[in-house]
Amino acid sequence: MVPISCGAGYVYLCFLWGFKLVANMELSEVNVSCIDCGSQGPNQSSLPAQNPSAGMTTALASVLIFTIVVDILGNMLVILSVFRNKKLRNAGNIFVVSLSVADLVVAVYPYPLVLMAIFHNGWKMGDMHCQVSGFIMGLSVIGSIFNITAIAINRYCYICHSLQYDRLYSMKNTCCYLCLTWVLTAIATVPNFFVGSLQYDPRVFSCTFAQTVSSYYTIAVVVIHFIVPLLVVSFCYLRIWILVIQVKHRVKPDNKQKIKPSDLRNFLTMFVVFVLFAVCWAPLNFIGLAVAINPMKVVPQIPEWLFVTSYFMAYFNSCLNAVIYGLLNQNFRKEYKRILLTLCTPRMLFMDTSKCGTEGMKSKPSPAVTNNNQAEINL
Repeated sequence: MVPISCGAGYVYLCFLWGFKLVANMELSEVNVSCIDCGSQGPNQSSLPAQNPSAGMTTALASVLIFTIVVDILGNMLVILSVFRNKKLRNAGNIFVVSLSVADLVVAVYPYPLVLMAIFHNGWKMGDMHCQVSGFIMGLSVIGSIFNITAIAINRYCYICHSLQYDRLYSMKNTCCYLCLTWVLTAIATVPNFFVGSLQYDPRVFSCTFAQTVSSYYTIAVVVIHFIVPLLVVSFCYLRIWILVIQVKHRVKPDNKQKIKPSDLRNFLTMFVVFVLFAVCWAPLNFIGLAVAINPMKVVPQIPEWLFVTSYFMAYFNSCLNAVIYGLLNQNFRKEYKRILLTLCTPRMLFMDTSKCGTEGMKSKPSPAVTNNNQAEINL
């Protein structure tokens, strides 16, 4: 576990660097020649040279600095919250921590390199850093959507099939599901090296997925990495909403409600996480799909500001989840406050706070099977 003091120091350095970057930002031409872009070689985008305005580069740098700071602080709070409290260490929150890790890694390595590219008006870090940063970005985004899908399936089983939940999500099974999630993520990311799709794009100052390398591959990426997971998540949350409505309107007054308010709040929190992810990543994915279907016609018609905005919307998403947990989930919010209060006494930072009464998305015991409640649990 990374100590919070190291993370705070890293964030402080990002603030200083970012302030200097924005203060000294001047209008200059983006040079994408092989000499100025470092040893890009075949991994340099074939796009024509761009000349972004000082206002645009300043805005991009500001958004990225804010994203890095909130990403690191927020996701470290999430990880520490689960680490410190045994009642938060459960099957549901294992995937929440995994999602936080996926969001955190981009703020530690790829995003600072993007800031350096903005500062230098081009990629100066060489081909190796370009490939590695592009690969890590791919792992992060695919890992995020796969973890969001895993969370949705977990919530679906927890609420709609609670009688089988403990058997399906034992600790051993949950660890297997988590490993499977990241194995699939790695398998989905590795083909980029063989296709040669990780290239520097001067419009977004990033080594990222080039949508024009292969139309078929781009279509496959959008469908498998975005559309299919969104359909699975939508199905799970739709079934939960249907059950919530049925319980609300069909349960007799003398029977206990089978969906606890805390369960419903946890579901709503993760539903908002899913919606924000879809909103932030949909523009970039649909632009890529349109480009892949008809690149000759679509590429000239896409305004540069729209393409750049879609990219930085996607980057911005990595800092949102921890904020959502704090705003909508009272249990995480209380743990956040405890962690921040203990910063003045660092030795207490890693102490177990389970006795403080915090409860998370924990595995509930399978309800007793009776004639009165069995039919109300399962659709």
